[in-house]
Amino acid sequence: MDKVLDYIKDNNMIKPGEIIGVACSGGRDSICLLHYLNSIKADLDCEVVAVNVDHGLRPTSALDTEFVMQFCKDNHIRAYKFKGEVLKVAKEEKLTIEQAARKVRYGVFETVIKKGLVDKIALAHHLTDQAETVLLNIIRGAGLTGARGMEPVRDNIYIRPFLTTPREEIMSYIDENGLEYVEDETNQDNTYSRNYIRNIVMPALRKHFNSVDKNIVNFASICARDDDYINSHIDLGTLIEAKDYTKIPLTFFYQPESIINRILKKVLSKFAKQDIESKHIKMIREFALEANNGNVISLPFKVKVSKEYDYITIGYLKKNQLTGEYAFRSGKLKIEGYGTIRSTSSKVLTEPKMHQHIIDADRIPTDAIWRFRQEGDTFSPLGLDGTKKLKDFFIDKKIPQRMRGNIPVLASGNKILIVADIEIADELKITEDTRRYYKVNYEKDVV
Repeated sequence: MDKVLDYIKDNNMIKPGEIIGVACSGGRDSICLLHYLNSIKADLDCEVVAVNVDHGLRPTSALDTEFVMQFCKDNHIRAYKFKGEVLKVAKEEKLTIEQAARKVRYGVFETVIKKGLVDKIALAHHLTDQAETVLLNIIRGAGLTGARGMEPVRDNIYIRPFLTTPREEIMSYIDENGLEYVEDETNQDNTYSRNYIRNIVMPALRKHFNSVDKNIVNFASICARDDDYINSHIDLGTLIEAKDYTKIPLTFFYQPESIINRILKKVLSKFAKQDIESKHIKMIREFALEANNGNVISLPFKVKVSKEYDYITIGYLKKNQLTGEYAFRSGKLKIEGYGTIRSTSSKVLTEPKMHQHIIDADRIPTDAIWRFRQEGDTFSPLGLDGTKKLKDFFIDKKIPQRMRGNIPVLASGNKILIVADIEIADELKITEDTRRYYKVNYEKDVV
């Protein structure tokens, strides 16, 4: 186990003063990791605590938690215990038991980190786990990114000190230190994909191929280097990021598949951390190049993909039609679902700023109101000799259909005077005869 400390330091896993929460189920590997990190905490200048999650899947799971708590008490280790409702999560979110258990487990980890109880979570995955993960990912159809397996450090939060440690060394450490641990009987249930790989596939491979575990892990390392090289050629700077969606320029989809696939995975990870498969990536690529403007497809986790003129938009896309009427007046106007419109009267003309219109105050009809689009609305945009339907103006400006009902318009009857933060009618333009101005500023709740 001497190499583990070097591995921790080489990968900058633990900083002085950090609190490391060890995910401890009571099994052999997690007990070994908890005991080992606790034994070298002075060398790392850190505190080690245990985080136990009872998934509630077995009658004996509560006893496993009791074992962990007693182990921590005997070894003077602070411990936190949690119980999740995996079966309920699986049913409500239509997940497999494995997926639901992972969701519950990582939900606990995120909670203890957000509450400041720990700074990082240490996971007990070792070299054999890495080999199993890589093989399982390949079987599931993963590409280069999946074939690289688990990372020693993920998101600067999750660390895997044992990732290059063979199982044999862990078993030797357990024996040498006389450590007890619990056995999870579900580890023998080969209906779970991971257990099938662990209990059936890998033992069969080891009978015919020497060092199969190390060879698979070496392959993963090669994949990681190649994957990092490809990722270094990806530029995400021109993506348009918002809270509920990301817009990808259509030109991106003419890049090599290895590039656009990674861009899509990066974007999708923001909205769906699981169940986005290679078939979905391919679907989006084909959709981008072949679909008509305005078309939409659905992915798992309520994620939608929309073709919107020169962009593919991915996220939680909703088509809303806001309602309400607001008289035009000086001052601050809060419009629910949009943001704030602030109109200020002035006798001094200045250059318009971003998100601002400057209009002739004396040309605003007395019946002008802020509202949202209606059937029959017409608009004469600034500089245009003539009138067009508001719908046609939105099309000309390439405003996505799902967003058109969320944009306030200043209207007199069906005549549109201002399309908020986009354009004013030609009749409100500033001329040499203008004596009073309105400066109209727009502040959206969500960009």
